[in-house]
Amino acid sequence: MSLGAASVLAAGGGWKAFSMNSTSSSLLPEQLLQQLKPSPRMPVMFLGHGSPMNVIEDTHWRQSWKALGQELTAKGIAPQLILCVSAHWLTESDWALTGMAQPRTIHDFGGFPQELFDQQYPAPGAPEVARQLAAELHSPQDGSALLLDQKWGFDHGTWSVLLPMFPEAKIPVMQLSMPYGLAPEKHFEMGRQLRALRERGVLIVGSGNIVHNLRAMQRGASDNQAYDWTIQFDTEVQQRLDSGNLADLSTFLDWGPQARLAHPTHDHYLPLLYAAGAVQEGEAPRVFNTAYQYAALSMRSAIWGLNA
Repeated sequence: MSLGAASVLAAGGGWKAFSMNSTSSSLLPEQLLQQLKPSPRMPVMFLGHGSPMNVIEDTHWRQSWKALGQELTAKGIAPQLILCVSAHWLTESDWALTGMAQPRTIHDFGGFPQELFDQQYPAPGAPEVARQLAAELHSPQDGSALLLDQKWGFDHGTWSVLLPMFPEAKIPVMQLSMPYGLAPEKHFEMGRQLRALRERGVLIVGSGNIVHNLRAMQRGASDNQAYDWTIQFDTEVQQRLDSGNLADLSTFLDWGPQARLAHPTHDHYLPLLYAAGAVQEGEAPRVFNTAYQYAALSMRSAIWGLNA
């Protein structure tokens, strides 16, 4: 069961209804991706997406996503499929994959300029591949197959980073939901299952924030200003990224009071566990965007499997 709007926070920190706009697909059913083929190992990344405004403002963050897409293209990295795990699609106890041919663009926020609501990301889905993956992957909780969803689409955790990165929107995109009621280690275990997909042409993207406390945001704060607890938690995550002790990221609720301040709800942290779980042994991260938004959001991001 999807929690849908219950996972969406408005600009002011409250719950907000959202709109779902669809665009017609120019692809015939037989032109959609039918199966994944063996490939060189794709990178896996976690992106701090921050404010939705980053997609329309000329921020450092937006420029970094654009540059990352250009780097991937220049290095000949051509994903067959992008699998995105976004902080904004929460389900109760089951995992789900978007299974439609033309996913909708979801504007899951409120109180922003019309220009933001006008943004569309018309990338195709991959229904047949979704069906295959739903059968291949299984719940670490009870072993059940994944569900196929026909109602969700691309929320802003997905399209706000993919639009600057892959503006032509030609690569098929699929979202994987997160069962919010399950223990963090179960999310990491699902990430472990995703590792093999990297060698089948799948670019895995986790989109959230390492620190995310909307109620504590300071609108006038500069990129290098943050609360002590923001810096402390952000540093503790970085230490685990550097050491390669990625499984320990799932114990974050035991790290002390700074964890609860960094994540009053941990929906924005969980995508990191999927990306970390998909990392192969010995892969070192390239960390970037090591700054803050509004003192209470860490934009720290990491990519594995992309040589310098």
